[in-house]
Amino acid sequence: MNTAPILQYLKTHGQRLDSEIAAATGIPLRKVRLSLTDLSARGEISKCSVTRFNDGKPAEGMLCRIMGSIPPATPGRKPGVKG
Repeated sequence: MNTAPILQYLKTHGQRLDSEIAAATGIPLRKVRLSLTDLSARGEISKCSVTRFNDGKPAEGMLCRIMGSIPPATPGRKPGVKG
């Protein structure tokens, strides 16, 4: 299984959903999910299951990022920080 395009996409674009990775790389979602499971087992990525609601309907997916990378902080004030 060639996981290089998925790893490169995550390195370039940061944390993404499996469906976003599939759409951007042109790899079928089923193969993306198998690759992500393999990459996670090898310790190359971190993944978690997520449920998002689109028009009230649940959509299951995987949120993934390169292992050891920290997503950028969101803008705005943080609780407990006096400014």
